[in-house]
Amino acid sequence: MNSIKPDQIIELEPSFIKVPYEQLRKSFKHEYKYLEKELIAVQDNIESCLNDAELSTEKAAETIDSLMKQVKKLMLKMEKYKQEGEKHSRRIEKRVMNLNEIDKVTSPKSPEFMSWSKTRLNRLIVDYLLRQGLAETAKSVAAEGKIEDLVDIELFEQAEKIEQALESHSCKECLQWCSENRSSLKKMKSTLEFNLRLQEHIELARASKGIEAIKYAQKHLAPWKSIEGVRIGQAMGLLAYKSDTQCQPYKDLYDEKRWLELVEQFRSDYYALCSLTPHPMMSITLQAGLSALKTPQCYEHENKNVNCPVCDSDTLGKLAEKLPLSHHVNSTLVCRISGKIMNEDNPPMLLPNRRVYSQNALNELAAKNDGLY
Repeated sequence: MNSIKPDQIIELEPSFIKVPYEQLRKSFKHEYKYLEKELIAVQDNIESCLNDAELSTEKAAETIDSLMKQVKKLMLKMEKYKQEGEKHSRRIEKRVMNLNEIDKVTSPKSPEFMSWSKTRLNRLIVDYLLRQGLAETAKSVAAEGKIEDLVDIELFEQAEKIEQALESHSCKECLQWCSENRSSLKKMKSTLEFNLRLQEHIELARASKGIEAIKYAQKHLAPWKSIEGVRIGQAMGLLAYKSDTQCQPYKDLYDEKRWLELVEQFRSDYYALCSLTPHPMMSITLQAGLSALKTPQCYEHENKNVNCPVCDSDTLGKLAEKLPLSHHVNSTLVCRISGKIMNEDNPPMLLPNRRVYSQNALNELAAKNDGLY
């Protein structure tokens, strides 16, 4: 009987299929909007020519040349969208094929499952490396394991560029991303764009450019008045204080740590928008595994098991300290001598010292020690 449960494994992979699917959907949406916009422009030019009763031959030739350039540009752009769509479709297909391999598994110890698990481990490692900013190392691992279509290197590289720009105190790149995804961010009720605009206003105030800061606020902060009225008021009050002020809340507004907060907010919104998990899958999987193994006895020196990773207080046991204990409806007794499960074929035996060991282990000890335990 197959003890592998594919449904449970897939539940641990919420982003595996959804990420490329969302990218494909987003690409198609942009393609549709671009095509609609360009076709309307071409149609308007054609109608303008048809309605011009005094259109000269020279003007008609110029219009035709302009239309040809528009159509050529449109075709090149559509070809680019086509290639992008094919790339996302290929990634979806490869990932579905990878998940389908689990259905062929007959045992957790089978070569097929070992191979699939190795591929999955490589994916988790690449995901973790990408989130730590180690893109080149991640690319090497992905290339060596031939799993480029099973990981999301491009997404993390794009995020890394924007994060680096924010760390360099530049909002331009992040604002461009917000502009491209404004409708989706609005559905999420994200305040990222407002915080970026507020930060640019703060930098103008820091540079003592009061007039520019007021004009900037009127253009970019005023539209948020109904939602962020209090903070906009604080932003305007900021103009009366220097960057070294100790007066709150203006001291906090001038604080450089706001840039790190912007990085964190961008990362959170970016991951949510791209259907990426907020934390590395490596951490999520590791915590789930440790929690499943964790028992109260793991932190009692006398009851430690050398084969239990949670019992090792110097490594994984340290990571598992704040995790919940495993939930067991029925207890499983394991003999401390043999390490084997005690059941009806190997019943537990209570000794006078109140210790419990398996019958088979005690019989083996007795056989080796002339009937003595």
